[in-house]
Amino acid sequence: QVQLREFGGGLVQAGDSLRLSCTLSGDTFNNYAMGWFRQAPGKEREFVAVISQSSDDTPTADSVKGRFTISRDNAKRMLYLQMNNLKTEDTARYYCAARLLLTTTVAKRYTFWGQGTQVTVSS
Repeated sequence: QVQLREFGGGLVQAGDSLRLSCTLSGDTFNNYAMGWFRQAPGKEREFVAVISQSSDDTPTADSVKGRFTISRDNAKRMLYLQMNNLKTEDTARYYCAARLLLTTTVAKRYTFWGQGTQVTVSS
């Protein structure tokens, strides 16, 4: 059974940086396209960034482009989200997601989800 677990959330100030990590267990990591999504209170879950199995496709949301970078290390079975110049509007619970086949920015097309990690950015 595939399981995802996120690490690295926390409380930071605006302008700070934070790196989220996600590990996949229960199957071969590099079979999966991976993604980061986030959900703020009262809002729908939204796409942040996704990455293909070989890292050659990395769609990123306009709201975080230039500040957030998604990457993966298949040898370590790890997914990352480097978040720089954080803003208060980045406050949300961040979720790691996985699916076989191609990347997509549509959350409901992802099969497996982690429990999420909270990121809170104060002004």
